[in-house]
Amino acid sequence: MAQIHCYIPDNIAEQLTKKAKKNHLPTSKYLAKLIKNDVASGWPEGYFEQVFGKWEGKPLQRPEQGELEARDSLK
Repeated sequence: MAQIHCYIPDNIAEQLTKKAKKNHLPTSKYLAKLIKNDVASGWPEGYFEQVFGKWEGKPLQRPEQGELEARDSLK
């Protein structure tokens, strides 16, 4: 497993430690969990190239919308 070393302001480190304790985790595990969630939350590689612009059916057409209904006004 890789180790990463970084510098953060003292006040941020204190907040990080408090949140880790609140979650009953060591600070390093809590930070690893945050990073994993952030990195894993992206779209899969090539997703937009595979999905968008790939419609192969007839051109889509919006149906007639008709008239708006008459409604009573609020008093």
